[in-house]
Amino acid sequence: MSESLEKAAQDTRSGVGMAETDDQAIADRLSRIRVVLINTTHPGNIGATARAMKVMGLSSLHLVTPKIFPHAEATAMASGADDLLQYATVHDSLDSALQGCSLVLGTSARLRSLSMPMLDARRAAGQALQESVSHEVAMLFGRERYGLTNEEMQRCQFLVNIPANPDYSSLNIAQAVQIICYEMRVAAQGFSDISVAPLDWEPVDDQQMEGLFQHLEETLLDIRFLNPKQPKRLMMRLRRLFNRARPDQNEINILRGILKASQEASKKTPDRS
Repeated sequence: MSESLEKAAQDTRSGVGMAETDDQAIADRLSRIRVVLINTTHPGNIGATARAMKVMGLSSLHLVTPKIFPHAEATAMASGADDLLQYATVHDSLDSALQGCSLVLGTSARLRSLSMPMLDARRAAGQALQESVSHEVAMLFGRERYGLTNEEMQRCQFLVNIPANPDYSSLNIAQAVQIICYEMRVAAQGFSDISVAPLDWEPVDDQQMEGLFQHLEETLLDIRFLNPKQPKRLMMRLRRLFNRARPDQNEINILRGILKASQEASKKTPDRS
């Protein structure tokens, strides 16, 4: 074989090897992104979601209290993505579905009374892929009729909006999943060509954050800062503050130490009411 042909053959083998490495890197990052459907009514939407995910290389499907699952309609709509349905994890609570996740994103078609950090689908995908290098990420999709509740959105660090025609912005849930999964794959392919630096801090997971919020609410009640008859509004704002800050484990420990000391001090203070 001539030198030029041998070099061409080597370049081809090298290119194939690099492509396989890139594909594996993409698959690895996407494997740590969970698609979480909450209280889905129609089994066909679960099947169509599985198909949308598999086409884009995502595989981690989590279902929170689906109305009907498993079901033949889900299998039919999956159209070859039956394996995602077979290995889907069914949860009886959102707490269970988010276990181990350090970043939670939630889709929302409209802004609510309390503003929260918003990303479009493309920026959300970039954020998710950066964190999925070493952490689990969850992407929440709400009910077909009205999406996520306010309480469910409070579990998210960011809400994600898909830009659409303002006069007709209604998307079927599987269509929304398809758009988000497409953006995830595009982001993963972009990252495959560069070395993505890990986060320069270790964010805690959802359970740690929920523990902080519960402890915070208890302490604010103990020191009589929080009105027990109307606690939700203030706690929503505090959730937004700490979700935006995204404390690490040491910071969580400091905050909970302060809360514990405040509770103990309040017990020693005479009741002057």
